[in-house]
Amino acid sequence: MLAGKVSVAQNAHFATQGTIEFEKTINMYALIKKNIDKDNESWYGPMFEQYKKSQPQFKMYKSTLKFSDGKTLFTPVEPDPAPNTFYSNDPMAVQNNTIFSDTEAGTVTMQKNVFDEVFLVKDSTRKINWKITTETRDVAGYKCRRANAIVMDSIYVVAFYTDEIAVTGGPESFNGLPGMILGVALPHENVTWFATKVSEIPVTAKEMAPPTKGKPTDRKGMVKTLTAALKDWGDYAKSYFKAFQL
Repeated sequence: MLAGKVSVAQNAHFATQGTIEFEKTINMYALIKKNIDKDNESWYGPMFEQYKKSQPQFKMYKSTLKFSDGKTLFTPVEPDPAPNTFYSNDPMAVQNNTIFSDTEAGTVTMQKNVFDEVFLVKDSTRKINWKITTETRDVAGYKCRRANAIVMDSIYVVAFYTDEIAVTGGPESFNGLPGMILGVALPHENVTWFATKVSEIPVTAKEMAPPTKGKPTDRKGMVKTLTAALKDWGDYAKSYFKAFQL
């Protein structure tokens, strides 16, 4: 029996480089509805109803995650021009980040579009206290295990990772599991990222180049900038602050 298990382990295939195609899905109706309250419902409500008549419930974006030698590069795919609606620029409803991670060095370089500015954030990779469960799910043809976590003190994260890809990375800045994260859901934020295709075609060093554009800062500097920019936004600032920090 033991010899058989060893043989299976020796024959197991673990991908070390390639490209993952992701699809980000946002429930726009739920996202907008959260911002309607008794103080704004007289004008916000009718705008929301008009939005529902002309726009689909779910907005979708594509992105790629290249991985090689313990490094990952997450890059949004530029979408086709979309209708300019009153909710087009919500940071949770678009893709603002290009993220290079060196999982072995524990460092990350993030190019972030924040309103009309671009920042180049260099820091250590985010530390996430994952709790791995026994639940499994197939994602893009890979058997994945579920893990749960809380990030930024309040955002509940559900992730699905596979140990068949021997790089500890994932979409956006999600990382830290024993394998590649192929699915992420933020249930209370109404957003998901799930892989649709994995290609094991070798990736060149040029394709893995970190982003270089933007005003240099780190996470603390980014928080300081956002706090100053959003100080007069009231309750609206909370959702924007979370979205820009993901």
